[in-house]
Amino acid sequence: MSDFIVHWAAEPVAVAGATALTMGVFDGLHVGHQALIRETVAAAQRRGVRPAGLTFYPSPDVVIRHQAPSYLLLPEERTALMHALGLEMVVVARFDTALAGLRATEFMQRLCYSFHPSEVWVGADFALGRGREGTVSVLRGLGESLGYDLRVLPRQHIGGEVVSSTLIRSLLDEGLVTKVATFLGRAYSVSGPVVPGNGRGRTLGFATANVAVPAEKRLPADGVYGATVSHEGSQWPAVVNVGVRPTFGRNARTVEAHLLDFDGDLYGRYLTVAFLERLRGERRFADPEDLRRQVAEDIARARRILPATRVVDGAGVGV
Repeated sequence: MSDFIVHWAAEPVAVAGATALTMGVFDGLHVGHQALIRETVAAAQRRGVRPAGLTFYPSPDVVIRHQAPSYLLLPEERTALMHALGLEMVVVARFDTALAGLRATEFMQRLCYSFHPSEVWVGADFALGRGREGTVSVLRGLGESLGYDLRVLPRQHIGGEVVSSTLIRSLLDEGLVTKVATFLGRAYSVSGPVVPGNGRGRTLGFATANVAVPAEKRLPADGVYGATVSHEGSQWPAVVNVGVRPTFGRNARTVEAHLLDFDGDLYGRYLTVAFLERLRGERRFADPEDLRRQVAEDIARARRILPATRVVDGAGVGV
């Protein structure tokens, strides 16, 4: 099992023996991506080879279209999930302008040198190479000379909608985290260390953990969410605010979590926040007392909809 960055614009790198391989950006690793990986693992078992995945970072949208980075999954999150789905090897290829400029034929030659794939699995809308010239039909033709069989997974649908990372980003931007979970097959989550905040939550009677989420990680729409917060196997229900806290003037965008039934020191701990349901949008209150009353209502509602505290092997943090 190995995760590493391969600079594919340089000389080809021999990575593995015979494999069944899937490739793509896999941002979000939604249910469509998961189906693709399961098919790859099954193909590897049939052929007696290693199941492998090739993914790319940064995103082509960042390199080619100069979009600001905003990921559903950061590389380490993505590779961990890909391994959990059964891929024995995951390679993160550094995507840059040199890689983007490779012709499809050269790219696939390099890929075959590195992975020796007997089968290559991609989604129906997959394309690679300069100007996306390496369409499914082109890649299938190249397989005849390079020695792999191309397998194409049809688009996945849920509720009449095509599952895609673009759709999930759009839903997340609307705060529709419950629907996002349907397409991801899990709750959307963010992670980071707890850093000092301004202490306003504690003065209101609701201490919060200020989670420093990496700037490249996409956040749901500003608002208040019912969530779970996890740390080293322990999990607590929580009310989480994403936003700028407009009641107290202009502030940077933050993720603040109030853990229910928790009393302890979380500074420096690494927390994962999983968003389960949006309770309301963020808004400005007339004064701190109005805000305090609303937070109390948010907590009461969250208690009705969230799972109870779960502590594994007594490993609670400061409980």
